[in-house]
Amino acid sequence: MFPVAIGLLKTMRPKQWTKNVFVYAGLVFDGQLLQTDSFLRVTAVFLLLCLSASTVYIINDLVDIERDRQHPTKKNRPLPSGRLPIPVAIASAIIIPIVTLLLSTLLTPLLTLVLMSYIVLNILYSFYLKHIVLIDVMSIAASYVLRVAAGVLVIQVARFSPWLYADMALLALFLAIGKRRQEQVSLGEKALLTRPIFRYYNLTLLDEMLRVVTTSTLIAYILYTIEAPSPLLGRYNMALLTVPFVMYAIFRYMYLIYVRGDGSAPDEVILRDRPLQAAFVLWAASFVVILYIVPQLLVPA
Repeated sequence: MFPVAIGLLKTMRPKQWTKNVFVYAGLVFDGQLLQTDSFLRVTAVFLLLCLSASTVYIINDLVDIERDRQHPTKKNRPLPSGRLPIPVAIASAIIIPIVTLLLSTLLTPLLTLVLMSYIVLNILYSFYLKHIVLIDVMSIAASYVLRVAAGVLVIQVARFSPWLYADMALLALFLAIGKRRQEQVSLGEKALLTRPIFRYYNLTLLDEMLRVVTTSTLIAYILYTIEAPSPLLGRYNMALLTVPFVMYAIFRYMYLIYVRGDGSAPDEVILRDRPLQAAFVLWAASFVVILYIVPQLLVPA
């Protein structure tokens, strides 16, 4: 029984739950990170999103079990390897979303609707959308926008700019296209065996898409720093000071893949490259100063 539980937990992909930090976007950029009630409500949404995402991961593995058995590394996952029985996975894929949606009604019915949309979108992706060229990566971006919306729904936001939705969607596209490129480079002709959608992609198209998305991300971020409805931004435009960090991070990633020849997925590159990590830390620190420290200094005595 214990090995089955471990297999189920691994299939739920706890390492991937970090993607759900997007749910904190509204909280952080509205300046409410230090408000206990808002933080706890968004954290509850984070946990519900993790359960929702785990449902999708289980369904993905059930759908792709035969293909994963042909993959050099995915064949070692609990379902393809047989460590997790198929009936247990099916039962979990039914029970987990029911419990998740029932708990979400305690926060707000709108959250239940968003979580249902998230689960349905990703199930459609598993069965159908991931086989449609371009729609596959756009579906991934939509799931990230739903994550942001889920966090915004449970708190009262006053300064959250719609431009951040665009930024989050573009960042998700960047991650999705970057991952497609990584698989194309590392697997070569075998890529088609693991993802049939690769018959419609080639490296030239993926590179062009990556350039468009990175440029659009930078432009959308600059527009956010200029137009976000915040007294600080309206009076001082201090958020523009964070743009160089974002620009450097984009240029650094392009340097790594085109000069260094690093074919890893963007999230793997970030975990390994120190300059990229430094850029992220400096960007985050500068926003903390701008949103949470400078306003206190500007308050009249």
